[in-house]
Amino acid sequence: MRRRRFATNVLRYLATGALVVAALVAARAGWTIYVTSPWTRDGTVRVQVANVAPQVSGQIVDVRIYDNQHVHKGDVLYVIDKFDFQVALDTAKAAVLSSEADLAVKKAEAGRRETLSTSFSSIEEKQTFDGSAEMAAATVASAKASLSQAETNLQRTEVRSPVDGYVTNLLMRVGDFAQTGSSNVSVIDEHSYWIDAYFEETKFARIHVGDPVEAKLLGYDAPIRGTVESITGGISAANAASSTQGLPNVDPIFTWVRLAQRIPVRIRIDQVPQGVPLIAGMTCSASVVGREGSGSTLGAGSSTLWVSQLMERLL
Repeated sequence: MRRRRFATNVLRYLATGALVVAALVAARAGWTIYVTSPWTRDGTVRVQVANVAPQVSGQIVDVRIYDNQHVHKGDVLYVIDKFDFQVALDTAKAAVLSSEADLAVKKAEAGRRETLSTSFSSIEEKQTFDGSAEMAAATVASAKASLSQAETNLQRTEVRSPVDGYVTNLLMRVGDFAQTGSSNVSVIDEHSYWIDAYFEETKFARIHVGDPVEAKLLGYDAPIRGTVESITGGISAANAASSTQGLPNVDPIFTWVRLAQRIPVRIRIDQVPQGVPLIAGMTCSASVVGREGSGSTLGAGSSTLWVSQLMERLL
């Protein structure tokens, strides 16, 4: 009876010990996966914005867009008053006609002097008339260049979108004065979206350029597919600044606590699920799932997704 009770107690202790060991091993494995799996909740959708500025100055007489409107490359955004530029074009055309007529007269005179040069005209006079004809030809070329510039300036009174995308933060209206080189319309390039994800440095052993990525926007379960496009070459160092005396500025730290630095990783967006909007500034979580057979994540693809999904539900 005592032996049976003793054996039962031993089995209980062994079972309890086995459970404790298993729990410790699982906790250790879970902590390792949590610390080293390449995932982050600190991601941001980014985009390129074209700041449109006119190439000629003038009063705006027609605005053909509204805020958040979708536009195509080449669409007219607004129109600047054409009157002064049309006058300049007409003047340039008249200057071309006048210079061409003057050139014809100078050429005819030079030709006549060429015929009479052997008997009535000196060599110096011939050279003078030839030079006048050449100057008239140069005047014609200059007038044509001015005409081309006037035509270009008239065309530039219609300010067009340089990209496909969406007008944003439109504050311009009819009557405003457009200044050359001063941006007054912003257009989001719809083909330039990407994600900047900030991973802790402890996770970079499992992050490589070309690795596939899954990202989830807050409020949407369908993942965005992407690829690690590049990894930044450096971030700012707090201790790099010098004091007013030129001495190193070293911040005090707790030697037993080291916070991992976050490194920006640029993620190219390859596929966006239907119904998931891309808006610059939206936050997301990102998980690097690794390339199959590359050994880059040591089988961490499934564990990374598991950890990221768990943390999304807990936090």
